[in-house]
Amino acid sequence: MPFVEGSQARIHYAQVGEGPDIVWVSGGGGTAADWDGYQIPHFKGKFRNTTFDNRGIGTTVCDLPLPWTLEDFARDTAELIEAVCEPPVALVGLSLGGGIVQQVALDYPELLRVVIPMGTSARTTGWGADYMRAEIEWRRAGNRLDGMMAVAHYAGMFYPARVLGDSALWPRLREEMLAWLETDDNEDSLIPQWEACFYDQSDRLPDCTVPMHVMVFNDDVQAPPQCGEEVASLVPGAELHLYEGMGHCSIYGHTHEVLNAEIEAIIQRHR
Repeated sequence: MPFVEGSQARIHYAQVGEGPDIVWVSGGGGTAADWDGYQIPHFKGKFRNTTFDNRGIGTTVCDLPLPWTLEDFARDTAELIEAVCEPPVALVGLSLGGGIVQQVALDYPELLRVVIPMGTSARTTGWGADYMRAEIEWRRAGNRLDGMMAVAHYAGMFYPARVLGDSALWPRLREEMLAWLETDDNEDSLIPQWEACFYDQSDRLPDCTVPMHVMVFNDDVQAPPQCGEEVASLVPGAELHLYEGMGHCSIYGHTHEVLNAEIEAIIQRHR
């Protein structure tokens, strides 16, 4: 099991494939393995794919006291890129990973060829702030979510109604969610990772120099479309990609074939 000894964390990572580098950044509660089922099979024939556990989850270890900032997560990502990749790389991230991708673009632009944040925002406000604050306070009060109660809670945040009502697709996604929740990674990481989601990049994004493609999902409840649209409006030259009928996690098991092809096409443009 390979690790990179960063300045603040011991980072577990995996690399698959050969070719130009893509680094995949998971969202809150996600590990390196999140990309194995639906992204790596598509990309491993043409690219070297680096996946990793963010601090606070999996086998990555950080002993620094909480709270951690988005800049801390970005530093870990940059140190991993410098250690095991050949920059500049393509950097792709979802949710918390999207915020990390944007922060790396602001703090370490020399390491990047193109960035693709998905289900992202420029700042934490409105519904998103209320939702995440409620989740954190629930855990601080000693509560947790398990089993089918957790699946029922998160499924509506991850997938659009058409997926939840699909009698063929939903049972498979339900089993995948149950397996993910049984690891307890989401519960263990929720406070340290979700606290980092309270950020505001809006004053710095206009200075971003890295080509950015913002993927926005029209049925995304967790990160409503306006959030990603704001990111694209703030970054000079950024391109907005709006997808109908997709939710926050449609890239996992719902419309991954469509989004994989889109991501590959974007990366090929910036080689």
